[in-house]
Amino acid sequence: MAIQDIDFNALAQDIRGWSKELGLQHIGICDTDLSFAEQHLINWLNDGFHGDMEWMQRHGVKRSRPADLVEGTIRVISARMDYLPPDTIPSDEVLENDHKGFISRYALGSDYHKVLRKRLQKLVDRISEDIGEFGYRVFTDSAPVLEKALAEKAGVGWIGKHSNLLNKKAGSWFFLGEIYTDLSLPTDQPATNHCGECSACITACPTDAIVAPYKVDARRCISYLTIELKGSIPKELRPFIGNRIYGCDDCQLVCPWNRFAKTTQESVFEARHGLDNAVLVELFLWSEQEFDQRMQGSAIRRIGYERWLRNIAVALGNANTSNEILSALYQRLDYPSELVQEHVKWAIAQH
Repeated sequence: MAIQDIDFNALAQDIRGWSKELGLQHIGICDTDLSFAEQHLINWLNDGFHGDMEWMQRHGVKRSRPADLVEGTIRVISARMDYLPPDTIPSDEVLENDHKGFISRYALGSDYHKVLRKRLQKLVDRISEDIGEFGYRVFTDSAPVLEKALAEKAGVGWIGKHSNLLNKKAGSWFFLGEIYTDLSLPTDQPATNHCGECSACITACPTDAIVAPYKVDARRCISYLTIELKGSIPKELRPFIGNRIYGCDDCQLVCPWNRFAKTTQESVFEARHGLDNAVLVELFLWSEQEFDQRMQGSAIRRIGYERWLRNIAVALGNANTSNEILSALYQRLDYPSELVQEHVKWAIAQH
């Protein structure tokens, strides 16, 4: 089909229908002007709030200029996919039991990168069947993309004071993915902000990482400390991590909009290996082979075994003393990694 023969309004409606058939809960479309978000990104980087995530700075303004990243891009299709797994042990119950390990709800099941990317590719394939070949590139947290700013502009939700995207009907328990395209699709109205005077997320943050509304210092964020940080976790922040061994959901758990969140219909996001209620000591004593096998296909695997032990050592240091915990820590005292040894020694000292 020739480009001049395409009814883009009808195509946009078809895309919404096809996306729902593919298990995507919301589709929004926007242009590529992110000048409103670019200065916020520059200021955030200049403040050093990205910490060791040098890749946030490496690509400069390509992140806020889609056409610089993918030549010919004039529209972005932003997609939402709900992930909150059903039938899991309540987060509060796990967080209150210092002998259990808390894992962010998004990471309890299969790696979302692969799941959402495949759905978006299927959507692209369906578009191609209808109109023929077109220019596109699919992203799922996989390149320098300002996905939340794009989603906000596409009407999928608004960026909350905790910097996560919020939707009035779905809260914040969802993943985002994008299709950069050269199709002249009609755009949606940007989402409006509905945080109001609420500051629950700011108050709830264990490490005071939300330094101002809409501004997060990643260097203090538990998700950054347990996932992105490759080195030693600052000693002054370790006590505030509690039993969170991969990520942190506190700002989402207190958000009033999440009372409207719905659990996922995707079985791939359901908790695996009892990770929604796992005992710290048992996780700590997994061999590297057990870690690799059980985390196959999980987002958790990307941090590697060494950081897995580092994180759990901190959680064990924050737990109430028991012979079982001390025994587990002493078993790892000679582990051949200075990073692990340092955190194990710190944990033992706490007891």
